Amino acid sequence: MAREISAGGVLVRLVRGRPMVAAIRPQGRPAGVWALPKGLVDRGESPAETAVREVLEETGVGGRLVEKLGDVKYVYSRGGERIFKIVSFYLLRAGRGRIGEIEERMRIEVAEARWLPLEEAPRLLAYRGEREMAARAWERMQP
Repeated sequence: MAREISAGGVLVRLVRGRPMVAAIRPQGRPAGVWALPKGLVDRGESPAETAVREVLEETGVGGRLVEKLGDVKYVYSRGGERIFKIVSFYLLRAGRGRIGEIEERMRIEVAEARWLPLEEAPRLLAYRGEREMAARAWERMQP
């Protein structure tokens, strides 16, 4: 079985004291299908570096690494081949940039990016593992 290693970010920003998380709607997915930004780890790049890069590329907002939240593991099929995938997720604090202002080349991957309330992300995100990572980030944000 082939293996893929990816990394993604739970990018958080406080808006009027309320934690918000950057989410994307992948290209080709219907409205309301929200996911966390993520992508394959490039050669010579650490998973944490990948998470920061992917978040910027897919949301338009830079992030500063806070901590690793955990790994999501699953198997999927592509072209009849089964692939074992591990995605490492990191908590990131939002920096510069505007949500949704992404390079044109990224439009083939990302249809839309927006801020969602972090406390609602475990309900709004489409994928179970990503909902778990958002719940962990919410726990970390509590005083």
